Parts: sequence; C-alpha cells; structure tokens
Amino acid sequence: MDKLSRLLISATTSGSGKTTVTLGLLRALKNRGLRTQPFKCGPDYIDTKYHDMASGNHSINLDVFLASSDHVKSVYTKYTAKNDACIVEGVMGLYDGYDRMEGSSAQIAELLDLPVVLVINAKSMAYSSAALLYGFKNFYKGINVVGVIFNFVASESHYSYLKDACEDVGLEALGYLPKDTNVEIPSRHLGLNIEKEFIFDEFANKVADLIEKHINVDRLLEITSTERTQYISKETKTGKGNLNISVAYDEAFNFIYHENIEYLKQLGNVIFFSPIADKKLPLHSDLVYLPGGYPELYLSELSSNKPMLESINSYIENEGKLIAECGGMMYLCTSIANKDGVEYPMVNILKQKATMQHMKLKLGYRAFNYNGQSIKGHEFHYSKTEDPENNLSSVTQIHNAKGMQVDTKLIRYKNTIAGYTHIYWAELDLMKLFE
Repeated sequence: MDKLSRLLISATTSGSGKTTVTLGLLRALKNRGLRTQPFKCGPDYIDTKYHDMASGNHSINLDVFLASSDHVKSVYTKYTAKNDACIVEGVMGLYDGYDRMEGSSAQIAELLDLPVVLVINAKSMAYSSAALLYGFKNFYKGINVVGVIFNFVASESHYSYLKDACEDVGLEALGYLPKDTNVEIPSRHLGLNIEKEFIFDEFANKVADLIEKHINVDRLLEITSTERTQYISKETKTGKGNLNISVAYDEAFNFIYHENIEYLKQLGNVIFFSPIADKKLPLHSDLVYLPGGYPELYLSELSSNKPMLESINSYIENEGKLIAECGGMMYLCTSIANKDGVEYPMVNILKQKATMQHMKLKLGYRAFNYNGQSIKGHEFHYSKTEDPENNLSSVTQIHNAKGMQVDTKLIRYKNTIAGYTHIYWAELDLMKLFE
C-alpha cells in the first residue's frame, strides 16, 4: 500500500465503548492481514495491554503532559510509516483534558493532524444525537471529525434515525455495534479486566466479526488515508550503553510504558526477570526496575519466594541502583496486607506497610523536580501505605497537573528511588536521578 490510514477513535464521554470499538477494529484489520499500529492517548497502561493482544504490536502512549509535543510527534512518526493503519484510542471524552483541552484527545488529534471518528452511546437516543454531533463537530475548528460509529444500537430501525442525524449534521455514519452483553469488557478495581478467566482472543474476534458485519471498514480506511511518505522517520540511532538493566516482568509486575523500555535499551542490555518465579536478581545488575502491576493478587507467591526477597534486599543494601513504582514500591515495603488485613512479608527495605484495606482510588498526573530535572508521571492506585512512626519522608514536593501540592511521596533510600508515581522517562537523564 502506498497509502496508510490514520485515525483517532474518540467519544463524547467515557463509557461510550471506544475501547471495545478500538479492540475490535484492531483485530479486524489484523485478520485482514494488515499491519496495524495501536496508540493510546494519555497515561493508561492497561488499555495498551489489550491493544498489544488485539493487534500483535506494542501499543504506544501519546501524552503531552508526560512528554513534550516534539517527543510525541517523533514517537508517533517512528511507529507509523511501516504500517498499513495506525489507530489511536482517545481518553475520556474528545475534549476532556487535565485543564480544559490540555492533555485531551482533541489536543493529540490537532498536534498529529489525525482525523477523528466519534463513538456515540446511542442507548435511549435517536434523532437527538444530531444536536450532540453538531456540537462536537463545530465546537473547535482545529479538529476534523470525519465519521461516527454508534454503539448499543437496538435495531436497524434505530440505526436509521441515527443515520438521519448524521446526514443533517454533515457527518458520515460508518456503522454501528448492536447492543450485545457478550461484547462488554468486564471491569475490575484497577480498570479493565486482565484476569486469566477473561478469554481475550474469543472476545476480540467476536467484536471483530460484529465490526465487519455492521461497520463499513473499507470506507473508514478510505476517508482516513494519507500518503505514507509523509511519515518516514528522521530518527537517528545513538550509541548503545553498556549497563546491565534488570526489569521485573511477570503476572505481578507489568505496567510499563513501552518507550521506557526502548529508552533503557539505549542505556544497555535489558534483562527481564520474575519476582514470582526466579530465585534471585540477574547477575551483575547495574540498574533494577520494579514497575507497577498487581502484586496484591500474588501476595502468597511473592512472600514465599524468600530467596528473591533476600536477593533484592541485599542488592539495595549494597548500594545497587533501583527504581520502584507503585506496585514495585509496595513490594519493597515491610509487608503488604490484602483487603482482609492479612499481612504478607515483603522485601523489608522501606520501613512502612502497604495495604489494600479500605480501598480508595487515588489518581492524577504528578510533577516534581529532583536532582536538577523536571519529572512528570501519573498516579493510579487503590492501595495506601502506613507509616505511623514517620520513618520515611519525601525527598521532594510533588504537585498535580494544576500545580497544587499532593501528599504523594518520592522516597530515597541509598540508591533506591521509590514512590507511587509511574514516571515517563524517555526524555530524562535517568542515571542523573541517583546523584
């Protein structure tokens, strides 16, 4: 193909079904034999896991709070030209950002000149959708809404009213997904369900079949196509470092921004290990990364693997460099308690307890300065830490996206840096953090 199709799938609100449509479209295009690259607006690390499975390619986060606009454009270009289609899934509603439109899907669409396809929850709505569509089409002239997909449509008759609405607004109706409880993604306490009993391939193929049946995929690809030559990356390779970098990756620890790993590969050799299954850290580790994940689902396995707990403890006490985020930080605590209050001993480096009791959501962008660098990240968790003796203090003040102080800590112990914030470090000098 001399051309490639590029689009951003957004919605009027969260819960409209844009993730379901995105996953089904990614799988439908894969089933057609097309090379398809997924992207995700915002800091979400769970949607991207589903994108990976639906498309067969790593999904890439595009976030103008976590990274500069130039970096976002460079990353997008890097992954675009070699594919036949590039699908960006939006975040929340089209214009929802952390500060009005800042950080919104609309901002990404304008920055990357992406045609927008809106997903509309058509439940209990017919021709009134015209007013909604008119507003989204005309609210901001920097956005090019090219088509609409309706979700939760009751019948062909229902869809006919929705098509009339599109026609009168001047938008193309690309099709719909029928109301079907068999294509709803089950949820869990931290977003989308990633448990083993949710059979993803069966789900993705079912949605892909519905998309092929009810949505004009050929027309969608046609109205979002552009010349491939516009997206030839000018990126130049830099020399590779010689560090040995050990990254925890298993069922308990797997919330990782793909570009973070790409950055680590520039620093040296990346070796993955499992805190659940392996008995010790990889030999000669110059840097260890413990990402977030679901340690609370594997407390017994993590706690009973005493050789690994001792290996990490010894590495830290001997001045080894380590970064731990969210679930990784919890793993370094004295213990983690489940929602019933049962405590499981952990690495016992950070003299505080983590607990899943009385779960309460805490989320949002985070920003702070440390060792001369301006650092951005995101916080999303239901757990909390308990430090009644105030053993650990933060080495810096952390703020939210609007500059307000938050009580989130960045903890430093020897050469270990830990906290709840998931840091995007693709534009940082990572090793400078340990100075």
